[in-house]
Amino acid sequence: ISLAEVEKHVAYDDLWLVIAGKVYDVTAFMDDHPGGGEIMLNAAGKDGTDDFEDVGHSPNAYEQLKKFYIGE
Repeated sequence: ISLAEVEKHVAYDDLWLVIAGKVYDVTAFMDDHPGGGEIMLNAAGKDGTDDFEDVGHSPNAYEQLKKFYIGE
């Protein structure tokens, strides 16, 4: 999946993120994110790897991310 395609999905109701070279459709998680969906909007349309890792997500967060995976 190209970054150009990811950049088309940057809205609260249609959000894809790139983390460690993998693309995730996190739209369904926007309302459930503990820090609020607005935080994920900051990483929309770009590589959010550093943002994701800098927060210090739990092993559970990494595991949960897998169900939103849609491609490389």
